[in-house]
Amino acid sequence: MHCMYIMGKTGDKELAILLMALQLACKATSRACNKAGIAMLFGLAGEVNSTGDDQKKLDVLSNEIFIDALTNCGACSILVSEENEEPIFVPQEKAGRFVVAFDPLDGSSNIDCNVSTGTIFAVYEKTSDKPATVDDILRTGNDIMVAGYCMYGAATELVITFKGHGVHRFTLDPSLGEFVHIQAHIAMPEGGGKKIYSCNEGNSANWDAAIKSIIAKWKDPVKPYAARYVGSMVSDVHRTILYGGVYLYPADAKSPNGKLRVLYEGFPMAFIMEQAGGAASCGLFKGKLQRLLDIVPKTIHEKCPVVIGCHRDVEAVLNEYKLLGLA
Repeated sequence: MHCMYIMGKTGDKELAILLMALQLACKATSRACNKAGIAMLFGLAGEVNSTGDDQKKLDVLSNEIFIDALTNCGACSILVSEENEEPIFVPQEKAGRFVVAFDPLDGSSNIDCNVSTGTIFAVYEKTSDKPATVDDILRTGNDIMVAGYCMYGAATELVITFKGHGVHRFTLDPSLGEFVHIQAHIAMPEGGGKKIYSCNEGNSANWDAAIKSIIAKWKDPVKPYAARYVGSMVSDVHRTILYGGVYLYPADAKSPNGKLRVLYEGFPMAFIMEQAGGAASCGLFKGKLQRLLDIVPKTIHEKCPVVIGCHRDVEAVLNEYKLLGLA
């Protein structure tokens, strides 16, 4: 991913520097994932992260890679990572005008069995010229400037959207050590694409009536949807954007606020999905149907339900709540 390409899209040199730091961290994380078995990086690190999840060794390493790259690039003021309980304030002598929220290694429970993992990130601009505060990132997803994810699978793919410039797809060429631009203006398939739903049906006993009902309809034997679930949000959303369908991680009786984090999972993926022509909702959240990007987070690790994908299927979920009189 060449700096000149980014500058041509944004006209912003400081943002280009930030994105070069992000893609460098993605390359280093990709290399670590590829060498995990050889370098003895499988298994737990013996700690839990900010949201109580067990940390894998690669969770810790990838987090250090991203913090180091972003702290030293000269473009960031605050970093919010899934792996850190508190926001990271960049020293003033190195601080820039951007704020970044990221999940350094999404789907890390899949690491030891060699299933795809990924990185998710969202970039905001500070609201003033004063030193940054946490309020610079506790904003709606509508304020995101750049969002993206990098998937570490059979190939390393980077999908990124610049506000107003569409969604772009890159693949890492290991022989060059560079991300190569392979697709511009990615759009979800016309009409919603393939009929695929993606969710963890192990939680179905705790779902509300509308989610149970719509999944049952999608299992209609006459015209059934296919079920596909990797368990890595990056992988499942990437497939949804390219093939169509819907990805759901709804609220349930055990997790009334959902399980995915707003700032570095829900927001960036919703932003990308909408930029690709899809839809993004929370479903029924705190008593009403809500567009995901309109949420105003109060804390950096706040959670929300997620229903994202093509308009056909997201609207089917929302209509089910209305049909049953729940919203």
